[in-house]
Amino acid sequence: MIKHFPRIGIFAKPTGENITTYIQDCYNFLQQRGHEVVFDKNSAHRLPQLKATVVTDQTIGNLCDLAIVIGGDGSLLKTSRLIANHGIPAIGINGGNLGFLADIKPQDIIDVLTPILDGQYYEEQRVMLNASIVQDKNHIQDHLALNDVVMHHGDIARLIEFQIYIDDQFVVDQRADGVITSTPTGSTGYALSGGGPIVYPTLDVITLMPMFPHALNTRPIVIDKNSKIRLVLNQSNKMHAKFSCDGQVHITLNAGDEVHIVANKHKLRLLHPKNYNYFAILRNKLGWNLNPQE
Repeated sequence: MIKHFPRIGIFAKPTGENITTYIQDCYNFLQQRGHEVVFDKNSAHRLPQLKATVVTDQTIGNLCDLAIVIGGDGSLLKTSRLIANHGIPAIGINGGNLGFLADIKPQDIIDVLTPILDGQYYEEQRVMLNASIVQDKNHIQDHLALNDVVMHHGDIARLIEFQIYIDDQFVVDQRADGVITSTPTGSTGYALSGGGPIVYPTLDVITLMPMFPHALNTRPIVIDKNSKIRLVLNQSNKMHAKFSCDGQVHITLNAGDEVHIVANKHKLRLLHPKNYNYFAILRNKLGWNLNPQE
Protein backbone atom coordinates (compact mmCIF):
# COMPACT_ATOMS: atom_id res chain seq x y z
CA MET A 1 0.00 0.00 0.00
CA ILE A 2 1.30 3.46 -0.95
CA LYS A 3 1.83 5.45 2.25
CA HIS A 4 2.84 8.81 0.76
CA PHE A 5 1.22 10.56 -2.22
CA PRO A 6 -0.99 7.76 -3.59
CA ARG A 7 -2.31 10.00 -6.42
CA ILE A 8 0.29 11.94 -8.38
CA GLY A 9 -0.28 14.41 -11.19
CA ILE A 10 2.23 15.00 -13.99
CA PHE A 11 2.19 18.55 -15.35
CA ALA A 12 4.33 19.30 -18.40
CA LYS A 13 5.27 22.25 -20.55
CA PRO A 14 3.46 22.22 -23.93
CA THR A 15 6.64 22.40 -26.02
CA GLY A 16 10.26 21.39 -25.65
CA GLU A 17 12.67 18.72 -26.77
CA ASN A 18 12.66 15.43 -24.83
CA ILE A 19 9.69 16.43 -22.64
CA THR A 20 7.62 13.49 -23.91
CA THR A 21 10.43 11.09 -22.98
CA TYR A 22 10.64 12.57 -19.48
CA ILE A 23 6.87 12.22 -19.02
CA GLN A 24 6.97 8.59 -20.14
CA ASP A 25 9.92 7.78 -17.85
CA CYS A 26 8.21 9.41 -14.89
CA TYR A 27 4.90 7.70 -15.64
CA ASN A 28 6.52 4.26 -15.89
CA PHE A 29 8.41 4.78 -12.63
CA LEU A 30 5.30 5.87 -10.72
CA GLN A 31 3.21 3.03 -12.15
CA GLN A 32 5.82 0.48 -11.08
CA ARG A 33 5.66 1.87 -7.54
CA GLY A 34 1.88 1.54 -7.48
CA HIS A 35 0.89 5.22 -7.57
CA GLU A 36 -2.24 6.34 -9.38
CA VAL A 37 -1.06 8.77 -12.08
CA VAL A 38 -3.12 11.58 -13.60
CA PHE A 39 -2.11 14.03 -16.33
CA ASP A 40 -2.66 17.67 -17.12
CA LYS A 41 -3.88 18.34 -20.66
CA ASN A 42 -0.35 18.95 -22.01
CA SER A 43 0.89 15.57 -20.78
CA ALA A 44 -2.24 13.83 -22.05
CA HIS A 45 -1.81 15.45 -25.47
CA ARG A 46 1.77 14.18 -25.71
CA LEU A 47 0.93 10.61 -24.67
CA PRO A 48 -2.72 9.95 -25.60
CA GLN A 49 -2.07 6.20 -25.86
CA LEU A 50 -1.75 5.98 -22.07
CA LYS A 51 -5.39 7.09 -21.66
CA ALA A 52 -4.60 8.65 -18.29
CA THR A 53 -7.21 10.60 -16.32
CA VAL A 54 -6.89 14.30 -17.12
CA VAL A 55 -7.23 16.81 -14.27
CA THR A 56 -8.89 20.17 -14.71
CA ASP A 57 -8.89 23.34 -12.61
CA GLN A 58 -12.10 22.09 -11.02
CA THR A 59 -11.02 18.48 -10.29
CA ILE A 60 -7.37 18.89 -9.36
CA GLY A 61 -8.04 19.21 -5.65
CA ASN A 62 -9.79 15.84 -5.52
CA LEU A 63 -7.55 13.87 -7.87
CA CYS A 64 -4.03 14.86 -6.89
CA ASP A 65 -1.88 14.50 -3.74
CA LEU A 66 1.35 15.66 -5.39
CA ALA A 67 2.22 17.56 -8.56
CA ILE A 68 5.35 16.63 -10.50
CA VAL A 69 6.08 19.46 -12.91
CA ILE A 70 8.24 18.65 -15.94
CA GLY A 71 9.59 21.75 -17.66
CA GLY A 72 11.28 24.96 -16.61
CA ASP A 73 10.47 27.46 -13.90
CA GLY A 74 7.72 28.88 -16.08
CA SER A 75 5.88 25.56 -16.00
CA LEU A 76 6.12 25.44 -12.21
CA LEU A 77 4.90 29.04 -11.93
CA LYS A 78 1.83 28.16 -13.97
CA THR A 79 1.13 24.99 -12.01
CA SER A 80 1.61 26.74 -8.66
CA ARG A 81 -1.36 28.98 -9.38
CA LEU A 82 -3.53 25.88 -9.86
CA ILE A 83 -2.46 23.86 -6.83
CA ALA A 84 -1.48 26.28 -4.04
CA ASN A 85 -4.99 26.85 -2.70
CA HIS A 86 -5.55 23.08 -2.56
CA GLY A 87 -2.45 22.49 -0.43
CA ILE A 88 -0.96 20.19 -3.07
CA PRO A 89 2.87 20.06 -2.89
CA ALA A 90 4.98 20.33 -6.04
CA ILE A 91 8.25 18.88 -7.30
CA GLY A 92 10.07 20.42 -10.26
CA ILE A 93 11.86 18.35 -12.92
CA ASN A 94 14.08 20.71 -14.89
CA GLY A 95 13.33 20.21 -18.55
CA GLY A 96 13.72 23.92 -19.29
CA ASN A 97 16.39 26.57 -18.96
CA LEU A 98 16.71 28.20 -15.55
CA GLY A 99 15.81 25.84 -12.74
CA PHE A 100 15.64 28.03 -9.63
CA LEU A 101 12.41 26.16 -8.83
CA ALA A 102 12.63 23.06 -11.01
CA ASP A 103 15.88 21.79 -9.52
CA ILE A 104 15.84 18.05 -10.30
CA LYS A 105 17.66 16.87 -13.42
CA PRO A 106 15.66 14.54 -15.73
CA GLN A 107 18.36 11.87 -15.63
CA ASP A 108 18.02 11.78 -11.83
CA ILE A 109 14.26 11.20 -11.74
CA ILE A 110 14.37 7.71 -10.23
CA ASP A 111 17.25 8.30 -7.80
CA VAL A 112 15.84 11.58 -6.48
CA LEU A 113 12.12 10.81 -6.52
CA THR A 114 12.43 7.48 -4.72
CA PRO A 115 13.32 8.89 -1.26
CA ILE A 116 10.95 11.86 -1.73
CA LEU A 117 8.04 9.53 -2.47
CA ASP A 118 9.04 7.48 0.57
CA GLY A 119 8.59 10.57 2.73
CA GLN A 120 12.21 11.72 2.92
CA TYR A 121 12.25 15.29 1.64
CA TYR A 122 12.80 18.94 2.54
CA GLU A 123 9.68 21.09 2.27
CA GLU A 124 9.58 24.84 1.69
CA GLN A 125 6.56 27.07 2.17
CA ARG A 126 6.71 29.80 -0.50
CA VAL A 127 4.72 33.05 -0.21
CA MET A 128 2.28 33.72 -3.04
CA LEU A 129 0.52 36.96 -3.92
CA ASN A 130 -3.15 37.60 -4.52
CA ALA A 131 -3.72 40.59 -6.81
CA SER A 132 -7.10 42.22 -7.44
CA ILE A 133 -7.92 44.71 -10.19
CA VAL A 134 -10.33 47.38 -8.98
CA GLN A 135 -12.24 49.68 -11.34
CA ASP A 136 -14.60 52.33 -9.96
CA LYS A 137 -14.36 50.65 -6.53
CA ASN A 138 -15.51 47.32 -8.01
CA HIS A 139 -13.34 44.21 -7.89
CA ILE A 140 -13.07 43.06 -11.50
CA GLN A 141 -10.53 40.22 -11.43
CA ASP A 142 -8.35 38.30 -8.99
CA HIS A 143 -5.11 36.52 -9.86
CA LEU A 144 -2.40 34.56 -8.05
CA ALA A 145 1.35 34.95 -8.50
CA LEU A 146 4.30 32.99 -7.17
CA ASN A 147 7.00 35.30 -8.55
CA ASP A 148 5.62 38.78 -9.00
CA VAL A 149 2.84 41.17 -9.85
CA VAL A 150 3.93 43.88 -12.29
CA MET A 151 2.23 47.12 -13.28
CA HIS A 152 4.05 48.68 -16.25
CA HIS A 153 3.71 50.95 -19.26
CA GLY A 154 3.08 48.16 -21.73
CA ASP A 155 4.32 48.43 -25.30
CA ILE A 156 4.91 52.19 -25.37
CA ALA A 157 8.24 53.55 -24.09
CA ARG A 158 6.77 56.19 -21.83
CA LEU A 159 6.57 56.74 -18.09
CA ILE A 160 3.37 56.10 -16.20
CA GLU A 161 2.28 57.92 -13.05
CA PHE A 162 0.96 56.02 -10.06
CA GLN A 163 0.70 56.14 -6.30
CA ILE A 164 1.75 53.47 -3.83
CA TYR A 165 -0.08 52.91 -0.54
CA ILE A 166 0.89 50.37 2.13
CA ASP A 167 -1.71 49.55 4.78
CA ASP A 168 -3.65 52.61 3.55
CA GLN A 169 -0.69 54.87 4.29
CA PHE A 170 0.59 56.94 1.37
CA VAL A 171 4.15 56.00 0.38
CA VAL A 172 5.05 57.78 -2.85
CA ASP A 173 3.73 59.39 -6.02
CA GLN A 174 5.85 57.75 -8.68
CA ARG A 175 6.78 58.42 -12.30
CA ALA A 176 8.41 55.30 -13.69
CA ASP A 177 8.14 52.51 -16.24
CA GLY A 178 6.20 50.66 -13.57
CA VAL A 179 6.62 48.74 -10.32
CA ILE A 180 7.38 45.10 -9.53
CA THR A 181 5.77 43.61 -6.43
CA SER A 182 7.83 40.51 -5.76
CA THR A 183 7.81 37.53 -3.45
CA PRO A 184 11.09 36.09 -2.16
CA THR A 185 10.74 33.45 -4.89
CA GLY A 186 10.48 36.21 -7.50
CA SER A 187 13.57 37.99 -6.19
CA THR A 188 15.73 35.88 -8.52
CA GLY A 189 13.45 36.64 -11.48
CA TYR A 190 12.36 39.88 -13.11
CA ALA A 191 13.05 41.91 -9.95
CA LEU A 192 16.68 40.80 -9.97
CA SER A 193 17.20 42.19 -13.47
CA GLY A 194 15.98 45.57 -12.19
CA GLY A 195 18.53 45.67 -9.38
CA GLY A 196 16.39 44.24 -6.60
CA PRO A 197 17.79 42.25 -3.67
CA ILE A 198 17.95 38.46 -3.54
CA VAL A 199 15.64 37.43 -0.71
CA TYR A 200 15.87 34.02 0.96
CA PRO A 201 12.87 32.11 -0.39
CA THR A 202 11.19 31.14 2.88
CA LEU A 203 11.12 34.65 4.38
CA ASP A 204 7.64 36.12 4.91
CA VAL A 205 8.24 39.41 3.11
CA ILE A 206 7.25 41.29 -0.05
CA THR A 207 9.52 43.56 -2.09
CA LEU A 208 8.39 46.65 -4.00
CA MET A 209 10.76 47.38 -6.87
CA PRO A 210 10.31 50.55 -9.02
CA MET A 211 11.14 50.08 -12.71
CA PHE A 212 13.36 52.84 -14.12
CA PRO A 213 11.96 55.58 -11.86
CA HIS A 214 12.36 59.22 -12.90
CA ALA A 215 14.21 59.93 -9.65
CA LEU A 216 17.72 59.26 -8.38
CA ASN A 217 16.72 58.51 -4.79
CA THR A 218 14.12 55.80 -5.36
CA ARG A 219 15.05 52.41 -3.94
CA PRO A 220 13.38 49.01 -3.45
CA ILE A 221 11.55 48.53 -0.17
CA VAL A 222 10.99 45.24 1.69
CA ILE A 223 7.82 44.97 3.78
CA ASP A 224 6.04 42.39 5.92
CA LYS A 225 3.94 39.88 3.98
CA ASN A 226 0.86 40.83 6.01
CA SER A 227 0.93 44.33 4.51
CA LYS A 228 -1.79 45.44 2.11
CA ILE A 229 -0.48 47.12 -1.02
CA ARG A 230 -2.53 49.45 -3.19
CA LEU A 231 -1.26 50.75 -6.53
CA VAL A 232 -3.32 53.57 -8.03
CA LEU A 233 -2.87 54.49 -11.69
CA ASN A 234 -3.22 58.27 -11.79
CA GLN A 235 -6.03 59.86 -13.79
CA SER A 236 -3.40 62.00 -15.53
CA ASN A 237 -2.15 59.01 -17.54
CA LYS A 238 -3.05 59.47 -21.19
CA MET A 239 -2.38 55.87 -22.17
CA HIS A 240 -3.20 52.40 -20.96
CA ALA A 241 -0.93 50.52 -18.60
CA LYS A 242 -0.47 46.77 -18.25
CA PHE A 243 -0.83 44.34 -15.38
CA SER A 244 0.84 40.92 -15.28
CA CYS A 245 1.25 38.00 -12.89
CA ASP A 246 4.39 35.88 -13.24
CA GLY A 247 4.75 37.22 -16.78
CA GLN A 248 1.97 34.83 -17.83
CA VAL A 249 -1.27 36.71 -17.13
CA HIS A 250 -1.60 40.03 -18.99
CA ILE A 251 -4.39 42.58 -18.55
CA THR A 252 -4.86 46.18 -19.73
CA LEU A 253 -5.39 48.89 -17.10
CA ASN A 254 -7.07 52.27 -17.54
CA ALA A 255 -6.36 55.57 -15.80
CA GLY A 256 -7.87 55.48 -12.32
CA ASP A 257 -7.68 51.69 -12.01
CA GLU A 258 -6.22 50.21 -8.86
CA VAL A 259 -4.28 47.02 -8.15
CA HIS A 260 -4.67 45.63 -4.63
CA ILE A 261 -2.03 43.11 -3.56
CA VAL A 262 -1.87 40.93 -0.45
CA ALA A 263 -0.12 37.71 0.46
CA ASN A 264 -2.27 34.76 -0.51
CA LYS A 265 -3.85 32.82 2.35
CA HIS A 266 -2.17 29.63 1.18
CA LYS A 267 1.52 29.21 0.40
CA LEU A 268 3.03 26.96 -2.23
CA ARG A 269 4.42 23.73 -0.79
CA LEU A 270 7.63 23.02 -2.70
CA LEU A 271 9.44 19.72 -2.11
CA HIS A 272 13.17 19.14 -2.58
CA PRO A 273 15.64 16.31 -1.93
CA LYS A 274 17.02 16.18 1.60
CA ASN A 275 20.38 17.53 0.37
CA TYR A 276 18.80 20.63 -1.24
CA ASN A 277 21.10 23.66 -1.04
CA TYR A 278 19.66 27.03 -2.11
CA PHE A 279 23.06 28.71 -2.12
CA ALA A 280 24.49 26.06 -4.41
CA ILE A 281 21.69 26.87 -6.86
CA LEU A 282 22.54 30.57 -6.66
CA ARG A 283 26.20 29.83 -7.31
CA ASN A 284 25.34 27.66 -10.28
CA LYS A 285 22.67 29.82 -11.89
CA LEU A 286 24.24 33.23 -11.25
CA GLY A 287 27.84 32.24 -11.91
CA TRP A 288 29.10 32.92 -8.39
CA ASN A 289 32.41 31.42 -7.31
CA LEU A 290 33.08 29.58 -10.54
CA ASN A 291 36.13 27.87 -9.06
CA PRO A 292 34.98 26.90 -5.58
CA GLN A 293 37.44 25.28 -3.21
CA GLU A 294 35.29 22.55 -1.75
